[in-house]
Amino acid sequence: MKGSGDQIVSDLQQLELIAQVSNEAALRAHLAEQPRTVYCGFDPTADSLHIGNLVPLLALRRFQNYGHQPILLVGGATGLIGDPGGRASERTLKPRDEVAAFVNKIREQACRFLDFECEANPALVVDNADWVNGLDVITYLRDIGKHFSVNAMVQKETVKRRLEDDSAGISYTEFSYMILQSYDFAVLYRDHGCTIQMGGSDQWGNITSGIDLIRRMQGGQAHAVTYPLITKSDGTKFGKSAEGAVWLDSAKTSPYKFYQFWINCADEDVLRFLKIFTFLSTADIAELADAQQSQPGARLAHRRLAQEVTTLVHGESAVAAVERITAAIFSNRIDALTEQDFAQLAQDGLPSTHFDLSEVGLLALLFESGLATTPKGEVTLGQAKKLILGNSVAVNGVKQIDPEFKLQASAARYGRYHLIQKGKKQHHLVVLKS
Repeated sequence: MKGSGDQIVSDLQQLELIAQVSNEAALRAHLAEQPRTVYCGFDPTADSLHIGNLVPLLALRRFQNYGHQPILLVGGATGLIGDPGGRASERTLKPRDEVAAFVNKIREQACRFLDFECEANPALVVDNADWVNGLDVITYLRDIGKHFSVNAMVQKETVKRRLEDDSAGISYTEFSYMILQSYDFAVLYRDHGCTIQMGGSDQWGNITSGIDLIRRMQGGQAHAVTYPLITKSDGTKFGKSAEGAVWLDSAKTSPYKFYQFWINCADEDVLRFLKIFTFLSTADIAELADAQQSQPGARLAHRRLAQEVTTLVHGESAVAAVERITAAIFSNRIDALTEQDFAQLAQDGLPSTHFDLSEVGLLALLFESGLATTPKGEVTLGQAKKLILGNSVAVNGVKQIDPEFKLQASAARYGRYHLIQKGKKQHHLVVLKS
């Protein structure tokens, strides 16, 4: 995707991915003049990025597709402090070695979304610990801190909100976060000619402070672009499932669970998510919109969304495995499931019950798992027996009508897995001691 350098602004607006711009006319002229360098920062607050981080990651890739150079900053220094934005209380400071481990994992994850090999505008990854760790206190105060007005800082929304809450307040540590982020922008401007910073709308105050610092320290002109907080159509926060955050690390959220998150999104969200989280063309999305309207039961848009995003994060082989698992489960072709497939399902793909035993009675399993629920919402052994005798329970694709049936490791898939089906659609995984 190449064209006029400022076309990226129009594209992001069309995708509803711009919340604020420091000066749109100036930014467009700046981008149109020649290829520019843009950065976005990611603080290592966990050992994995989550799907909300895909918004800036893919936006950086869009800039790169238009010929601009993306810089991905991992906050090895700022991660030791914690951004006060969007929080009502102080963060718990993490140990240095833990943050360093998070930095390495996040750097590895984020690198998958950018092109580091292209000749014209290869992506770059930097760690702000490289320039912050060497700062001494006097230099920090004299050369950087002197450019910040406390009067202006306390008017920034993220700080102001905390100061107005007498029960929380804000420590000098978190108050200083704005200065460090601003300094990041100034360093990248100085060392890499980076003139654009992108971030979430809650970062507006920090980014504009960086623009001001560049002007004061180096007499330069820089620009700010923020993206809005992505929410679901029902107003709830995007990026969480019923069990918590949806992570990019397959060890924290399996590809199966990841795929299911996208394919189960609300009808009202699917087309918007296709625009934001994929690189599909406008024509492709319009075609999927028509299909959604004419064949709503086919859920073609949902499936394409799940395929595209799962491919971006986990690769084509993961999508093939997920779709094979899904087809096998719902067609009772249990023999098609590999040991790795069962491991995904046991991780977080299906409701599961683990037993430190080599065999479990089917009656007890239905009771302990909650599958034996009466119409009144009670879980009883009587209901469990009724389900079995009523030919409503299958184990590994085979109906079982004996209440005394035992789930044994010797008959389990790969020595430890039993897939239970109640009725037509309800599935539960039993994991026995191997």
